[in-house]
Amino acid sequence: MLWDISPIAFTISIGALHLPVHWYGLFFSSTFVYGLFVFRYLFRREGRPQDEVYDLVLFVLAGTVIGARLGHVLFYDPVRYLTHPWKIFAVWEGGLASHGAVIGILIAVWLYSRRATDQSFLWVCDRIGVTVPLSGCLIRIGNFFNSEILGRPADVPWAVIFARVDLLPRHPVQLYEAFCYLLIFLIQFRFYLKRGNSVPAGHMFGRFFILVFSTRFVLEFFKESQAAFETGWTISVGQWLSIPAVLVGIYLTWRARQLQRMFGVGWDTEPRRPDSPDA
Repeated sequence: MLWDISPIAFTISIGALHLPVHWYGLFFSSTFVYGLFVFRYLFRREGRPQDEVYDLVLFVLAGTVIGARLGHVLFYDPVRYLTHPWKIFAVWEGGLASHGAVIGILIAVWLYSRRATDQSFLWVCDRIGVTVPLSGCLIRIGNFFNSEILGRPADVPWAVIFARVDLLPRHPVQLYEAFCYLLIFLIQFRFYLKRGNSVPAGHMFGRFFILVFSTRFVLEFFKESQAAFETGWTISVGQWLSIPAVLVGIYLTWRARQLQRMFGVGWDTEPRRPDSPDA
């Protein structure tokens, strides 16, 4: 398959000003639009004030953009940005890292939960763990349209030639990831609808970390190197960053099961202190 689609979807012209709108930007921004509707559904389903969703989405939007940009700067090309620090703000040149986005989202959710009513950090994170995999799916499709995050050369029948880069048939690893994240979203959403509030806080978020970053670790073997300094490494930067994420996921799910075994707590229930009058 030959892929030679322009990364620019259309151009907005205002007088002498011409602003190109990239496919990646459309897919990236659509994640927040769909996230707004999904979270309104989740809040409505659980009897939460739906107006608070707008604040949550704004926090997550800021955390995603800032975290993803700083993640790329620090994890993938630190030398370039330390020697040219003004380039950090040149987001139109590309460069966003999903691991940095996760860190940014966590910080944003923590800040949001401190001011929200009856919404703990893990309560919000559990629902983030339901919705974010679909965001990953849309973003990887955007990467495919942009002919970036390329797969390794391959001779499989479904290999893609990204004509804007070179003439080598490659694994369409962006689509591999997009499909996997879509499947994880469906698994997570089905689990949420089926189990409701019957699992302790952190369980769904732990599942998200395990499923998403285990998938990321495996699919990195099909990708070209994303950082110049990782040439010759046994595993890539993305894989090194995925390992602690999977371990965090294992801890969160283990903790949730321990709480359920010890206290019989549900998703929205905090464990009672052993010395409390009702314990």
